[in-house]
Amino acid sequence: MSVSPKKELGQHFLVDENLLGVIGRLAELAPDDVVLEIGPGLGVLTRYLAARVARVHAVEVDASLEPHLRDAGPNVELHLGDALRLDLAALAPDATKLVANLPYNVAAPLLVESLDGLPGIRLWCVMVQREVADRLFAAPAAKPYGAVSVLVQLAAERTGFHPVSRTVFRPRPNVDSALVAFRRTELPPDFGRVKQVVTAAFAHRRKTLPNSLALAGLADRERAAEALAAIGRSPATRAEALAPQEFVALARALGGETGREDAPDSGGSPA
Repeated sequence: MSVSPKKELGQHFLVDENLLGVIGRLAELAPDDVVLEIGPGLGVLTRYLAARVARVHAVEVDASLEPHLRDAGPNVELHLGDALRLDLAALAPDATKLVANLPYNVAAPLLVESLDGLPGIRLWCVMVQREVADRLFAAPAAKPYGAVSVLVQLAAERTGFHPVSRTVFRPRPNVDSALVAFRRTELPPDFGRVKQVVTAAFAHRRKTLPNSLALAGLADRERAAEALAAIGRSPATRAEALAPQEFVALARALGGETGREDAPDSGGSPA
């Protein structure tokens, strides 16, 4: 059955099986793994995973792909729906790894939400746009450094990286891709508050942090400047200058300001 990828869903189907071995190695697949795969597409990766792990939760928003996924394996459970709207934490058994060719238009928010929303995941191995891959572990002050960089680095450490040719997809995308693998570390206990601060800080990244936090409604300029001084930073500091752990310190210095009811929702799409 022929399937036409849907541009509005960011679909680029993996069709080259030669890449599967690289994914398996970076994902460190084991027989007792429970894998969450988001965007299985035609099921090329799904079948590979099913033959090597205990269970695969395959989440697909495009119901027209169901016929291609029905026979992926007896240990594959297909969940039709939007991964950003489904209660992925309710899947049973809990996923221990996220291994996926992530749809381009939802990759960053999915990864961010999985950091604290899916605490059972110990390792991620994801195929994403090269631009997104470079952002995940960018250093402070580097051009790709942003909210996603901070949040991922607070939750995980990179264990693998592999550039991916455009020829492995159908249709061939106009951008480069990469496989990135990272393993969970210890999440800051106040990660929810830190996420609010990070998201607000980068919402207006060209402005100073006091201005950005004030525009986001998180703290007034004076309180933000005091918090920056408490962590040894000037009020002229911009978000891109702070290392990930400094955002943890900043959130704590801001104290109850991050817990206000009118504070911005932390579940957005960090840059």
